[in-house]
Amino acid sequence: MKTAEDTEAWGRQLAGARPAAGEPLAVIYLQGDLGAGKTTFARGFLRGCGVSGAVRSPTYTLAQLYESGSQLLVHLDLYRLRDASELEHLGLSEWARPGCLWLIEWPQRGGTLLPPADLIVALEAGSGGHEARLTAATAAGAAWVSRLPADSFAGPQTPRS
Repeated sequence: MKTAEDTEAWGRQLAGARPAAGEPLAVIYLQGDLGAGKTTFARGFLRGCGVSGAVRSPTYTLAQLYESGSQLLVHLDLYRLRDASELEHLGLSEWARPGCLWLIEWPQRGGTLLPPADLIVALEAGSGGHEARLTAATAAGAAWVSRLPADSFAGPQTPRS
């Protein structure tokens, strides 16, 4: 992906293949260093889900909620988390239910307090643009990947069950 617009477009594309609103909790881990495009991807994803208002990184608030039809979208940015136990005060269990979809930046900082990922989006900034890798970590994630168009921006895909 050469531009931020490409990264957002890929996020929109992945959103278009997401599980239906009544499905079990869906979780995407967004991995990559600072500047790799995680928030840009999340913005495109949320736009692809129908979010039309401002989409900002929840770096300082840790969590930002968006509603799209009957689906609740939870965007977490755990970069500023000092200890995983800080997550207990966010009330995450309230959002760990069918009809919710989580996008989690810096998931490694949440330790075992986070639900496992269905999809892992790994982004890396390079000299010619951003590299991206999509990994399905569950059967639900593999089904999600299978709904993507063959010409998606996804780059290398590594389905796992």
